[in-house]
Order: sequence, then C-alpha cells, then structure tokens
Amino acid sequence: MAERLDRIDRSILAALRRNARVTNVALAADVGLSPSACLRRVQLLETRGTIRGYTALTAGPGTDDGHVVIVRISLERQTEEILNRFEAEVRRHPEIRECYLMTGEEDYLLRVEASGAGDYERIHKEVLSRLPGVVRINSSFAIRSVL
Repeated sequence: MAERLDRIDRSILAALRRNARVTNVALAADVGLSPSACLRRVQLLETRGTIRGYTALTAGPGTDDGHVVIVRISLERQTEEILNRFEAEVRRHPEIRECYLMTGEEDYLLRVEASGAGDYERIHKEVLSRLPGVVRINSSFAIRSVL
C-alpha cells in the first residue's frame, strides 16, 4: 500500500522539483522544519521510494537547449516478447531520454532529444523506425518547457 503524503512531504517534494540541489538548511527553512527533521523526512521519502533519484537536465548536443520531441509509438502486438525486445532496444539509445508504457491508443510515449529537425529525421530513420515491433510513429516537437 502506498504511503500517504502529508502537507510537509508535499512541500518537500515541490521544493526538490524546483531545485534538487537545494541545501538541507534552505529546504528546512522553506518547509518550516528544523534541518535534522527535514533530513529525516527526505531520507524517509527516499527509503520509501517516493524519491527515486536525482538527475541533471542537460542541453542537447550542438544546441543551447536541444529540441524535445514527444513520440508516440504503436506496436504490432503487445506480447511479452515484443514489449521486452522494444524496451531493451530503447535503453540502448541515449537520445531517447524517457520511455513510458501507456494505456490508450499508443503503446509507448517517448521523450527524445535532438539538436534540430535534421537530427530528429536521422533519429527517426535510424533508431525509431528500426525498434522491434513498431508499426506507427507519431512525433510532436515541444515549443518550450513550462516546468
């Protein structure tokens, strides 16, 4: 059963989403806890798996920010073998930054980073269209990040 988050936990998570490199002292002041109590809360959120890790967002190769492309993939079938082969192959391509198995019309949603339209065309031809079981690729370029 998932642990319920209280107001303080939600405040900690919101602050860490804004800046995961915030010091514990600043985080504690922001959420209204002592530094030791705040550290215990963060460690508990990590232990429970609510906080699964920390990451750095990087610019794409050859650009200031890179271009984010949201890609929806449909597979020929959703057998365990096809899903496993698809997911194993996706993990081999660093330009695919995120991959989610979805409900609904498409089977997977991917976040791909490219240096521009030409680079994405290469990724589409050389990577996405060669992934196991793919029958349809639907791509949208992101205009800008809101969060």
